[in-house]
Amino acid sequence: MSKPTVFVTRLIHPEALDKLREFAEPEIWTQETPPPHSALVEASSRSAAILSMLTDPIDRDVIQAGSGHLKIISQMAVGVDNIDIIYATEQKIPVGNTPNVLTESCADFTWALMTSIARRVTESNQEVMQGIWRPWGPDVLLGADLYQSTLGIIGLGQIGQAVARRAVGFNMKILYYSQTRKPELEEKYGYRYAQLGELMQQSDFVSIHTNLNAHTENLINAEKIALMKTSAYLINIARGKIVNSDALTDAILDHKIAGAALDVFDPEPIPANHPLVKCKNVLLTPHIASASAPIRKRMSMMCVENIQAALKDDPIPYCYNPQVYQGLN
Repeated sequence: MSKPTVFVTRLIHPEALDKLREFAEPEIWTQETPPPHSALVEASSRSAAILSMLTDPIDRDVIQAGSGHLKIISQMAVGVDNIDIIYATEQKIPVGNTPNVLTESCADFTWALMTSIARRVTESNQEVMQGIWRPWGPDVLLGADLYQSTLGIIGLGQIGQAVARRAVGFNMKILYYSQTRKPELEEKYGYRYAQLGELMQQSDFVSIHTNLNAHTENLINAEKIALMKTSAYLINIARGKIVNSDALTDAILDHKIAGAALDVFDPEPIPANHPLVKCKNVLLTPHIASASAPIRKRMSMMCVENIQAALKDDPIPYCYNPQVYQGLN
């Protein structure tokens, strides 16, 4: 009996692939660039499962092509904003993701960006690599202190909380804005809830950790950025569409804020000729906040665990839309 086909949209950890081959026939898209939409539709038409990345548009057309035989969409990410969740749920197709595994890695990376942009680490490194070594002087490559500054966190979920915990060692004041207040954390750690406008006004560093949804798309717009201190920095490792890229670009070019560190952008990838690419006070990384070897291995394995369960007609362990199982015995 032939094994069911699983379309894997990028190379994943070899141990996870070995596990997948025990019960399925993986068809792997080996190119570094994501498969085009047409390839996703075609693969869905003959696959029992899709193991997707957040760069893959799993829309209605892709899901519909798998009608009657597609048993799962297993995403190697926490967020699933690239997937038509409503339609997948209507079709009783479980969507798997990889929750509660990226938290500490993403928090670490947030601090890497924050400290690097504040202390001009990348900028000074580039000068040294180019043979530029300025004589020591009182105003050479001056940066900002994180110690005893104010950190504003937008989205106090698991990653936001992990970022806040790391701020303790810097004796930072923590403001947060979230869709739900966290009174227990306020009492335990002294975090202070603030409306978004107040947070933008008072923070020396604004770090974004909220999900992308209808409420948060374009949340950080020109009006909100205009409230920031001229000495403040914006850090975003969440999703590019949360920040209005034109407004941020204008603020950087007009020196309305001190700088920004972005692991995500809109559009993504950021065009090579975009004005921010040449700005010394902007640090850009290619969506790698979770790119630690142990985390990517675990994410790969979680995706395979989801697929294995779905192909056995069992509830998947990491399910984003558990309502697909309502009414089932």
